[in-house]
Amino acid sequence: MSKSFNLKYDEPKKVRLDAFLNEQIEDLTRSQLQKFIKDGNVLVNEEPVSKTGVKLTKGDEILVNVPEEEPIKAIPQNIPIDVVYEDRDVLVVNKPQGMVVHPAAGHPDKTLVNAILYHCQINDDDVIRPGIVHRIDKDTSGLLMIAKNNLAKQSLMQQLKEKSNLREYLAIVHGNFKEKTGKINAPLGRSKFDRKKQAVVEGGRHAVTHFTVLEQFENYSLLKLKLETGRTHQIRVHMQYIGHPVAGDPLYGPKNTLPGKGQFLHAKTLGFVHPRTNEWMEFSVEPPKVFLDTLDKLRH
Repeated sequence: MSKSFNLKYDEPKKVRLDAFLNEQIEDLTRSQLQKFIKDGNVLVNEEPVSKTGVKLTKGDEILVNVPEEEPIKAIPQNIPIDVVYEDRDVLVVNKPQGMVVHPAAGHPDKTLVNAILYHCQINDDDVIRPGIVHRIDKDTSGLLMIAKNNLAKQSLMQQLKEKSNLREYLAIVHGNFKEKTGKINAPLGRSKFDRKKQAVVEGGRHAVTHFTVLEQFENYSLLKLKLETGRTHQIRVHMQYIGHPVAGDPLYGPKNTLPGKGQFLHAKTLGFVHPRTNEWMEFSVEPPKVFLDTLDKLRH
């Protein structure tokens, strides 16, 4: 379903149209907005404009028509997946580092969803994310639970909403800690300075991360982190916020960091109530080789 934005510019100083829209509309990137302008989908005072650098003056009324996107249909692909547990309702997989969870504009195939569709028939109308009830970033490894039918999907999604499931991570982060445990309660939203990033922002979505220090090395620490909520990039942003960014993180970490294949973050433990049997189920997997090898180097 297509949507539109009605805006009014009320500042005395002139400003570029694309810059104003980028600041006002969080759901769209600047490049998307520029394309909408060039395609005639943006009107200023009821007249279509085609130049992104048009200057707005006080009192200008802007209408942005967002064209309806074609859904991205995932196709089954024979990609090996590490199945930790499976029955007729749920599937638990160990996602490798470097694999995208579901198809998107920049990753139309070779995702975990493509692999799942090949592995098993999932009864779901969602053409983009069949059976996916939560996700982890491309370069984060570890456990994901997948629903194989609507009964399982509703149950697992409700558990996520009620925060009754268990999601624990391992991370190597920069710096050392005085305290052994801690709680980060800081709301998250899109960064005002970089639209690819999330940030701690006033009025953002409630986000809570608990951490326990497991080991400390020279300039680095190994943490166990427990998610109370599951916001986009939550652990990565929260750790940066308290001055201990995840090592290897190309988006939120420093350039001088541990060499690897992206952030040293691993979804180690996953627990949930089975949607049909009501039995508590808990799974745990070791981090990938690059993570373990890096830990050995830090220890020695």
